[in-house]
Parts: sequence; structure tokens; C-alpha cells
Amino acid sequence: HQLSMWGLSTARVLASSVCRASLARRPLNLLSNSTLLVRRMSTGSTGDYAQTTLRCADAVCFDVDSTVITKEGIDELADFLGVGDAVAKLTFKAMEGGMPFHEALAARLALMQPTRTRLDDMLAQHPPAELLSPGVANFVAELQAAGKRVFLVSGGFRQMIEPIAMAINVPKEDIFANSLVFEGNGNFVGHDPEEPTSRKGGKAKVVAQLKAAHGFKTVVMIGDGATDMEAREIDGGADAFIGYGGVVVRELVKARADWFVTDFAELSAALANK
Repeated sequence: HQLSMWGLSTARVLASSVCRASLARRPLNLLSNSTLLVRRMSTGSTGDYAQTTLRCADAVCFDVDSTVITKEGIDELADFLGVGDAVAKLTFKAMEGGMPFHEALAARLALMQPTRTRLDDMLAQHPPAELLSPGVANFVAELQAAGKRVFLVSGGFRQMIEPIAMAINVPKEDIFANSLVFEGNGNFVGHDPEEPTSRKGGKAKVVAQLKAAHGFKTVVMIGDGATDMEAREIDGGADAFIGYGGVVVRELVKARADWFVTDFAELSAALANK
């Protein structure tokens, strides 16, 4: 489903023209991240705003685990390594916002100690690309056809996300994730601490960097967890956060998302303005 460069550029120009007109018709207080709480208090829902923002977005960033795929990748690897229960508890704490993400990440890896060989074995026996959430591949294709750039922004591991990205036609350079580090003999060293997604607020930092680097005016973040919601919480971050509960419903995310969905078909319908 590769789009030609001409087709993609044309789609972006058309989408931009329509969205400028739409934004011009919206109340000014809908254009600022700083008014999200005010809107939530005054309307009880910002679903309409999120849907309009989705249609007008230059780029859409997706979380991967429990969003693009139906599992938590790190938990799948932990199960394969025989430490699944202990690691799953730490993942739950991190996703619910009850434990700083970088602490949870370091603690999980300390329990797992994955080698390069064991990681390769797990990926071969349990291909993560076979775990795609229903409708996500179609929705990504629709976004790209509409001229929107799609990024994967995840606290998971690049080595496990690359085959998922390939399955939904997202290039490797549009993945922002953590990286496992191995010695030359394949023994585990740790993870790259320079990756922004290795720490709290990392997804917000990635979104802000993408806006600055590419000149994006409007970016939407879609995900299931508290770390995804953080992408909206800084100036220059995501313009809207859409919570996804098709795999797991996290009450904090459901309560604070601009819009909360449980099926990618809802997002496809909103994109088409149906």
C-alpha cells in the first residue's frame, strides 16, 4: 500500500486546506493545549475536539503495546524467559502511573536478563506482527492515504517493534523506542539510556521534537497508558490524546483522555467524518 511521493504530497495539501478552514471555524479556545482542562470541566467531553484534531493532524503517534498490538511486548518476552508474573506486575504499575517508568523499565530488565539469542528465539517462535489489534493496519493505511505521517512512539524495544512497523508500513526511521544493548557475544548489557522513551515524559519529548523537526502544526497521540497521555501535558506536545481501550481499559486514561475508544473502527469513522 505504498503511496507515491506525488500522491502523498497532494493528499497533504488537500488535507491542510480543509483543516485550515475547519480550524478557523472552531472557537479559539480549542486551539491551545493549555485549555484542555477548562474544556473538560465545561463540556464534560472533548470527543468532538479530538475527532476534529485527528482529521486535521499532520501526524499521528501510536503507542505500540496494548494499542497497535494486543499484548505488552516486554511481558511476552518475560513469559518466554520464565519471569512473566513478576515482570507483568511492574508493567501494570508503570502503565497505571503508580511507578516511574524508568524505574519499572530497569527493574523489569534486571529480572529478565535477555540475551540476543533468546530474544531472536522468542521473535521467531512468537512473531509480534501476528498480534496486531483488529483494524489498526487499515486505520494506519487510511491515515497515510490522507497525507498524515504515522510514528510509533513506545516504551517497548526497537528490536521487537521493527517487525510490527513493517507489517503496518511504517518505516524504521519513524520508530521511537527503547533499544536493548548486547555485548559482542550476545550477552545482555542493558538498555540505551539516551532514548527519550526510557524515562518519564519521554513520549511528550518525542512529540515536541517531531513538531520542531518537521514543522508539524497538529499532532495526535493514541495509546492505552498514562505514559501516552503525558504526550499532551507539555507545551509543544500532542494537541490531542485519544485513549485506546480495546485491549485494556485504564480508568485514569479513560477519565482524562480527550476521547476514549475501544475499536479502531471508531477512529476510521471519525477520520472519514462519518
